[in-house]
This record gives sequence, structure tokens and C-alpha cells, in this order.
Amino acid sequence: MTTAALIVAAGRGQRLGGAQAKQYLELGGRALLAHSAATFAGHAAVAAVRVVIPAGDDELYRQAVAGLDLLPPVSGGANRQDSVRRGLESLEELAVDRVLIHDAARPLVSSELIDRVVAALQRSCGAIAALPLADTLKRQTSESTIAATVDRAGLWRAQTPQGFAYGEILAAHRLAAQSGGREFTDDAAVAEMAGLSVDLVAGSEDNLKVTTSADLERARRVLESRLGDVRVGSGFDVHRFGPGDHVMLCGVALPHESGLVGHSDADVALHALTDALLSALAEGDIGSHFPPDEERWRGQDSTTFVNFARERLAARGGRLAHVDLTIVCQQPKIAPQRQAMRTRLAEILELEPGRIAVKGTTSEGLGFTGRGEGIAVQATVTVRLPG
Repeated sequence: MTTAALIVAAGRGQRLGGAQAKQYLELGGRALLAHSAATFAGHAAVAAVRVVIPAGDDELYRQAVAGLDLLPPVSGGANRQDSVRRGLESLEELAVDRVLIHDAARPLVSSELIDRVVAALQRSCGAIAALPLADTLKRQTSESTIAATVDRAGLWRAQTPQGFAYGEILAAHRLAAQSGGREFTDDAAVAEMAGLSVDLVAGSEDNLKVTTSADLERARRVLESRLGDVRVGSGFDVHRFGPGDHVMLCGVALPHESGLVGHSDADVALHALTDALLSALAEGDIGSHFPPDEERWRGQDSTTFVNFARERLAARGGRLAHVDLTIVCQQPKIAPQRQAMRTRLAEILELEPGRIAVKGTTSEGLGFTGRGEGIAVQATVTVRLPG
């Protein structure tokens, strides 16, 4: 059976404050939306993933999910229910058998939770992740005092993903759209209205919904706790001096009587940094991904190479924790430009400057750097990957 995932990200999340919709806020080095999208896209049972986004958010969306293999997005409607229906209708041409509907506001959904929902769909036309209520429930009066204690027996907190037989849930949503404007709070309620049977499967406390800033901070803590695989990568690169009036180091043009020779812009520091990132991931080196004999890389801004390595890290759910660069040369002097280079690296890496070290040293007149023939850079990075 073919299963598709539909991620609903068409809201604006204004309760978090700020001008940016919450699905594009940063969480662990990537957009909040990208976390769940990557989990579904990487799941063996999911053949295709489509995201429902606000109209006009195409560029924001493209940046948020860069590097992920997803179907083109579809624009949402006036409310969540309408957005889900539009998303479901956009999947008709794929002839899928089942669909998993998930809220982008739940970024920490796990593969194991998806497994449980998919398994339940083998025996039922609907299944949702949910948690049984453990706290005592109170109903309040209009004066915020207790009116009554509510029996919690048999009560569950619904989560997503919510999975369904595709044809049945599409028909249910179309029926709901024709039922006079009644709004349902989740897709299981739409299924219930249509008379479909929906099973409950064990959800997860980590599968939290980000609604407030406190929720976002809690999600950060959960994500940090998952990054248990700490790796260190190293990179080393050398470029010789040649004609020119400046050298590129860490994305900064430093005036100098000579330039650096290279196929790209010859930023030896960014090249070493790229190799260090790829080393931490055990994914080759800069030359294997950007061969120096290919004309398209001639004169290329070296931030392109660093961004590629960062995207590879993000695609694996990783986070850059620390960068250390040692620049070996007689000239130009590094100390006067150190802060400018740290600032530029912070911009490129989207990392706070306090996690970036840049040091300059000479080789005491020894070797090619001592003779003023070129510059060498040693880069070391620390990254954290899911354990």
C-alpha cells in the first residue's frame, strides 16, 4: 500500500509573537517546519510528502526545506480544515492508499510514532497518536473558580500524525465542507462525523505542539537531549600567493600586495572549514563534491561550499556547536581582522560568535608560509548528531 504524508503549515502562529510565522522559526539550526518534513521524507513507509503553506510563502518555504525531497507545496485555505481538504485533493493524482496528516507545529515527531500509526492502519481505516489523560480535570465557572471535577476515565489528548484510508478521509472532508460551516478541531473529528472508525495508538510526550514561546524553548531542550552523537571534524588547506590586491579569508577581503591562487575565490579558510564539516559527517571532501576541473566552480564564492556542507549536516538532523580556525601566514596580519572574520563566519554559519575562534600564527620563518609563498589553514569543528 502506498502512503503519503500531508504536513499542515498554513497558519500564522501569531500567539508566538513576532512577524514571522512559527513554522519558519529556527529550532536546532533549521526551520521548525523542516524537522517533521525531514522525518516523514526519510521514513521507509512514506512514499511522498506534501506541505500545505500560506499563499505567498513560496520563497520562505523553499528556504525552510532546502535539501529535502518533497512534493511541490500547495496553498492552504481560510482555516485548518479547508487547508487539509485542499492538501488531500492535491494528492488525488498520486493514487495513494493511505495518508498521514501532521501539524508542522509538532516538529519532534519520531519515526517510531509514525510506525505505530502506520501499523494501526493495517486493521482500521483511521488511527491517531494520542496520550491518556493523567491529571485530574476541573471545569471552571465564569469567575475562574472550580465548578466541578470531570471524570478523566477514557479521555485522551489527541496528537498528530493522524492516519486514514485516503479515499475515506477525502470524502469525509468534502462532506464536512458541505455541512454548513461547522469546524472540527482535528481530522479524527471529521472522520467521526462521517462514521469512520478511528483507533488510538500511543503518542509521545516529546511530540509536543509549539504554540507559545515556552513550548518553543521546551522543544529546544528536547532536541538538545537527542543530539547525543558528538563528532569532531578537521580540515586543512593551502593556497599559494599570486597576482592580486587582496586575499579572501573567512569571507572577508583583506587588502594585500598579492592574491591567492585557486579555481574558486581561493578562500583557504572557508575551504578548510568545508572539509572539516564534511569530515565530521564522513561525507568526503570539498574536491569530491566540487571538482576543481569543473568550469562552473571557477571564481565561485566559497560560501557556496560551506553552505552545502551545512545543508548536509541539517539533512541529518545535526547541529554545529563550535568552530576553530588557525591561519598560518607571515602576511597579512590576522589580529587586526580577527573580529571582522568572526563576525562574517557567524553570519555564514548562523552561529553565535562565542562559538567561533579565529587565530593567526606564523611559522617562525620556516617552510613555504615562512617564506611568504602562501597561506595554510587548519579548521576544526564540533557537531552534534542525533544519537
